[in-house]
Amino acid sequence: MSDLDLQGKRAVITGAAGGLGRAFAEGFAKAGAEVLVADINAEGCAETVALIEAAGGKAHATSVDVTDRESCIALARTAETTLGGADVLVNNAAIYAGLERRSLEDIDEAIWDKVMAVNVKGVWQVSRALTPVMRKGGGGAIVNVSSATVFSGSPQWLHYVASKGAVIAMSRAMARELGDDNIRVNVLAPGFTLTEASLGLMDDAASYGVTRGALKRAAGAEDMVGGALYLASPLAGFVTGQTLIVDGGRQFN
Repeated sequence: MSDLDLQGKRAVITGAAGGLGRAFAEGFAKAGAEVLVADINAEGCAETVALIEAAGGKAHATSVDVTDRESCIALARTAETTLGGADVLVNNAAIYAGLERRSLEDIDEAIWDKVMAVNVKGVWQVSRALTPVMRKGGGGAIVNVSSATVFSGSPQWLHYVASKGAVIAMSRAMARELGDDNIRVNVLAPGFTLTEASLGLMDDAASYGVTRGALKRAAGAEDMVGGALYLASPLAGFVTGQTLIVDGGRQFN
């Protein structure tokens, strides 16, 4: 068994109805984990589970509203009843699709609050609901998904960049708090990735920023899976509080 073999591990992945979350769910299942696919989009969750099962993996679908405390508690209960616990949590759920680039003066306050509720509060709500489950099982790994935009300071995107910066800050504090429980907390920060959401943001998504990278090609969702698997695996057993940027070398930090 290799250290990237997650056979017998139980993984909860939020925002897994499509895009990066679906890629993570498929990747973790391929590595041997039994996956709980969670999203507010129940139909998309069912589609992800069907894809995993068709490939020979094990997965279950459940609905969750990451901004709602009771919904997150229900997610934790489902992890216990369906998987028997949780060894890995990937906090991927976020608002990204449909966001408009606007100056800091022109961002609608309701949109700002919604982005913060999902992208920041959601990470906290799901983590605090699942942490007791992971502690009961002797520990585990949390992978919080941020964005490389935090490091580039992408303009006219303040609500999204600020929310993803908060994910990194929270993760560092979480790593300190949960270390004694043998729970590692790390961050995956993807660069611009060709998902359905990204393709809907601009006409030239496939070529956006390619020349800025050391690796001059566009990134697909599959390019992000290895980093998440690494952070969740025994290979990263002494890694916590860290941020892994996966952007083809568009910025070095």
